[in-house]
Amino acid sequence: MTRQDIYDYLGITVGSILISLALVIFLVPNRIAAGGVSGLATVLYHLFNWPVGTVILALNVPLFILGVKELGAKFGFKTLYGIIILSVATDLLAPHLSFVTDDLLLVAIYGGGLAGVGLGIVFKSKGTTGGTDLVAQIISKYTGLSAGKGLLIIDFFVISLAGIVFNIELALYALISLAITSTAIDLVQEGSNISKGAFIISDFAGEIKKEIIDELDRGVTILNGRGGFTEEDKDILLCIISRSEVSDLKNVVHTIDKDAFVIITEVREVLGEGFKENIIEEV
Repeated sequence: MTRQDIYDYLGITVGSILISLALVIFLVPNRIAAGGVSGLATVLYHLFNWPVGTVILALNVPLFILGVKELGAKFGFKTLYGIIILSVATDLLAPHLSFVTDDLLLVAIYGGGLAGVGLGIVFKSKGTTGGTDLVAQIISKYTGLSAGKGLLIIDFFVISLAGIVFNIELALYALISLAITSTAIDLVQEGSNISKGAFIISDFAGEIKKEIIDELDRGVTILNGRGGFTEEDKDILLCIISRSEVSDLKNVVHTIDKDAFVIITEVREVLGEGFKENIIEEV
């Protein structure tokens, strides 16, 4: 086992425990079934008083076996490890912890956020906690639907079941929790340091490029383009900057060419000189 594997298993452990905390102190006691196997386990807990962790394990083991059979060995030890840690931690913590609040909005926000952070850590550690993502990928294999759409269908089914068993209001809060979970996963995996990408089209591309390099100390990539109307070849400048540099970039461009065409868009993650360090993981 490499050092990276040790870090991965540690990350899966921490992430799975955070998910179990979200279930125990927020979601399950308040009947918020925010999709997935844990949501189904929440419904079954309130119907039959079955332990949530045990139900998660009971549902996940056959899904894991099916996933390995249909999709290959990529669903290996790390997935099985995540399933076991989540299940065991949930049942061990449940008798010793009580719910923090019964305010359903707070439950949806903080429960969904905590679960999302935990899942994000697990995914970043190259693991999963099993569940409906396995089913979604199997659906994708046989139907042609994307895994994301398959997951959406399954989560919608679980939340609809919760709406029938509990009530519509709780199902609506579950949707809020699911959305927050998804956002938190993205923040953990991609980071919150959102940069900006700028495309600049100008007859004075050379002068603008020089000023960006000299004044902003940012690199510039020159792309070859052609005007759709004029059919003339033009240089298109691509520059990645931080959010705080957007105004400076606009001023540089405007000073040189008031008629320049500028497109500024969000960039979720940037690796390389001047931004986040490239990380090569051992495999």
